[in-house]
Amino acid sequence: MAKRDVLHLSICFLFVLLLGLMEADVKTYQFDVQVKNVSRLCHSKPIVTVNGMFPGPTIYVREGDRLLINVTNHAQYNMSIHWHGLKQYRNGWADGPAYITQCPVQTGKSYTYDINVTEQRGTLWWHAHIFWLRATVYGAIVIMPKQGTPYPFPRPDFEYNLVLGNSMLQQTIKQPDCAYNIIMLYIFFCGKIGEWWNDDVEELVKQGNQLGLPPKMSDAHTINGKPGPLFPCSEKHTYVIEVEQGKTYMLRIVNAALNDELFFAISDHNMTVVEIDAVYTKPFSTNAILIAPGQTTNVLLRANQLPGRYFMAARPFNDAPISVDNKTATAILQYKGIPNTIIPTLPQLPSPNNTLFALNYNAKLKSLNSPRFPANVPLKVDRRLFYTIGLGMNPCPSCQNGTRLAASLNNITFVMPEKALLQAHHSSLKGVFTTDFPDRPPMPFNYTGAPLTANLRMTQSKVPRLSKIAFNSTVELVLQDTNLLAVESHPFHLHGYNFFVVGTGVGNFNPKKDPAKFNLVDPPERNTVGVPTGGWTAIRFRADNPGVWFMHCHLELHTGWGLKMAFVVEDGPDSDHSVLPPPKDYPPC
Repeated sequence: MAKRDVLHLSICFLFVLLLGLMEADVKTYQFDVQVKNVSRLCHSKPIVTVNGMFPGPTIYVREGDRLLINVTNHAQYNMSIHWHGLKQYRNGWADGPAYITQCPVQTGKSYTYDINVTEQRGTLWWHAHIFWLRATVYGAIVIMPKQGTPYPFPRPDFEYNLVLGNSMLQQTIKQPDCAYNIIMLYIFFCGKIGEWWNDDVEELVKQGNQLGLPPKMSDAHTINGKPGPLFPCSEKHTYVIEVEQGKTYMLRIVNAALNDELFFAISDHNMTVVEIDAVYTKPFSTNAILIAPGQTTNVLLRANQLPGRYFMAARPFNDAPISVDNKTATAILQYKGIPNTIIPTLPQLPSPNNTLFALNYNAKLKSLNSPRFPANVPLKVDRRLFYTIGLGMNPCPSCQNGTRLAASLNNITFVMPEKALLQAHHSSLKGVFTTDFPDRPPMPFNYTGAPLTANLRMTQSKVPRLSKIAFNSTVELVLQDTNLLAVESHPFHLHGYNFFVVGTGVGNFNPKKDPAKFNLVDPPERNTVGVPTGGWTAIRFRADNPGVWFMHCHLELHTGWGLKMAFVVEDGPDSDHSVLPPPKDYPPC
């Protein structure tokens, strides 16, 4: 064979090899759910973990890849895991909420979540979606853009993941394989902000339910599982990242806390917001961010201050007349070469009840809406929904005061089924749910006027009441907070979809005046949105993902009280637009 032919074949082989590397890959993970003893705040206790890590492992994947995550349950609790923000097109079987899309994985059993990551890139996260187990069972998901696709902002020198949430053991973040090392050349930092209880969380919840009262508040907030040196016995439980002067870092921040919206800031440093909920935004600079439970935010940080040690801090935002754990979690930003003996300085966080900062910050969030990343906002609406958010009390003869706290949408407290709703829908099982969830509350009233403390009983049916949505129809949903018992902010998460936050306001939504002020050009695109205290939020989405999709408040306390519902999105015109068949290892009830 001529040398020219050998050279030609070699070039073709290399081209095919490179093309193969650029095509979709299959990433496999093994999640062993197991109990591990962990010490925080001078206390040691057993907690449920994935692979003995707290938080669990970070999942690395590229847009277009397929994920196979085998979950084996070695713990005493039933388990299901939700891949928060992944759209799961036609594939609700892998979405994860217990008794909504699957029955839980029982002790000693396994289930493989088979997920295609399509048209998404950025930071998301995963967490347990049964009981309060997400207090310790959670981790980050990092979706890299397709190979050869740059960020729509200056490429950072390094990346870190920050997860704000419940206390966890430090984990060393590694690249998953050499292909990623070649492409990315970054260090990742996922900031997970969470909460820590010295007592067993499940026991606290059980005691609260028996009394008809909320469980005890958390004892601390954490950053990547560590509360920081402001808490006792926590000097070694402080998360530290090292930076070099003049370099730019991308911080991937996740609020994994169960019940608190959080402010986050870094002493003497501004941040540039570039992404929320795995959707690029128009960049803007801020000295602090607001992030609700379930939300993610990517920021660029320029290490442009005098070399030293600076606190990163997270503290709750709460402008409602309720009690929260208002303690401050800290981590340390440390410039290279600076000794640990230097005392860090604290950032000036917004005051805990700074409503004005919260409203102004959220108003700055806008979709990038570029030719490569358009904001396809539905301009025509087929279905208009108006849901009121209410807190109340239902009779409970065995409870302390003869009542139990409850929560509702349109005065309906969600009843958990005994079979998975998606399975019942797909198999046309009768008697598992109805599709008569009302589009509006039973009667209009002054939603945010004087506190309403009489007649706080919620409607509770024998089976869940769902809302049926026609395939590919466009939906506008207004979520209205009310002063039933008390006003409060509520972060709502819709499974299976992103949506556009077209409007928000304080007070009662005015259907004649407020729509004229909607942003239909570049509204933020999210999967979790905060409804302001005593206010409303309007979202729009196209119902192009068939299946049963959960929507609920992401305050675990309110979810447990019934502040949740589900949509049944009908199948499309053919098999390519219908729910896929269930997997062979689908967990039985």
